[in-house]
Amino acid sequence: MTGIRTALVTLVSTLLITLSGVAFAPQAAAASLVEVTNFGSNPGGMRMHVYVPNSHPATPAVVVAMHGCGGSGPGFYASSEFAALADRYGFIVIYPSAEQQAGFGNCFDTWSDAAKHRGGGSDPVSIVSMVTYVEQHYGGDPNRVFATGSSSGGMMTNEMLALYPDVFKAGAAFMGVPFNCFANAADYPPGSSKCTGGSMNRTPQQWGDAVRQAYPGYSGPRPRMQLWHGTADPLVPYSLLQEEIKQWTNVFGLSQTPTSTDSPQPGWDRRRYADSAGTVQVEAYSIQGAGHSLPATGMAAYAVAFFGLTGSDNPPPGSGSCRVTDTVNAWNNGLTESITITNTGTSVINGWSLVFTLPNGQAITSGWNATYSPSSGQVTARDATHNAMIAPNASITIGFQATHTGNTGKPTSFTLNGMSCAAV
Repeated sequence: MTGIRTALVTLVSTLLITLSGVAFAPQAAAASLVEVTNFGSNPGGMRMHVYVPNSHPATPAVVVAMHGCGGSGPGFYASSEFAALADRYGFIVIYPSAEQQAGFGNCFDTWSDAAKHRGGGSDPVSIVSMVTYVEQHYGGDPNRVFATGSSSGGMMTNEMLALYPDVFKAGAAFMGVPFNCFANAADYPPGSSKCTGGSMNRTPQQWGDAVRQAYPGYSGPRPRMQLWHGTADPLVPYSLLQEEIKQWTNVFGLSQTPTSTDSPQPGWDRRRYADSAGTVQVEAYSIQGAGHSLPATGMAAYAVAFFGLTGSDNPPPGSGSCRVTDTVNAWNNGLTESITITNTGTSVINGWSLVFTLPNGQAITSGWNATYSPSSGQVTARDATHNAMIAPNASITIGFQATHTGNTGKPTSFTLNGMSCAAV
């Protein structure tokens, strides 16, 4: 009896050791958003968050991604596709938060005198400090630094490229305004502004001079600019897209007549302005019928492609690399949704983010096999570490429970790490 008891104890001990090894085996940590404090000179009183993908080169490119009024860095991280694209292409994303502009709803300062001069202070100096910090502490490549943003962040994109042409190599401004459009703080916010009142109309020379006066004496190369605007924007008039075009084509000494036009996606009208060598220095997207709601799904990929981080002028099509099957079961005011992601490409996916937009009235209350943020609107589902790897021809299934107000439809499109997926 004693021998049997001893054998059982030995067997149980062995099993516990084995199970302990399984339960506590180290796993690769998923990349996450990290706040950085004491990043350098910070006259704007801003907060800094940074996203560093698990896989990146020794000297990765750096993208500064800026939110709209009322937003925050973490909010723009959750609601835009730049982190997913960083996972795919190996660049670092800085997410500044303009949280100290009292009375201006967390908008970036593009109106004060300090913000209109290089080294003058306020938010632009804080943002450059963030870039320097990432270069020094994360090995960011100073020759591949880019700026992008939505609304107030798009306005600040114009600002940063005008003030720091030696720091930024290109920018992508969504729903922005030309540099020096706001005369002062009295001309802000956009709802009651002369700048955004619909009557702003300066000559290309006047707009170009504003940029040149921001950094007097600068004679080096200028950063390329990509511009986006919805034709039905009720807050920042669509007419300001043309004013931005005037400004940046004049800075480059280009004609107001585009060198090419096309429609890379249905409802997108693109105008390109190339120099004598054929390099596109300025390009502008008019999004038919879109309001104050950019960037929408897939647009961030075009911005990253414009920066030269994808190896192509246009993002590579992704319909042949991933497939999503989506099933909804609904009742009264609730539903569950099961999403199967299949890697139809030839390479292993190691770490993923799936972006989709929930129909109006739906809100996620809980989920499984992924983390979901935010709970409504454009949602980003990120891997749960244990399912971060998807081998070629393999699939994983995630899902969530949500409430609804009558619309039980499914998302119409999905992007995986910035790739558009075939939806079934």
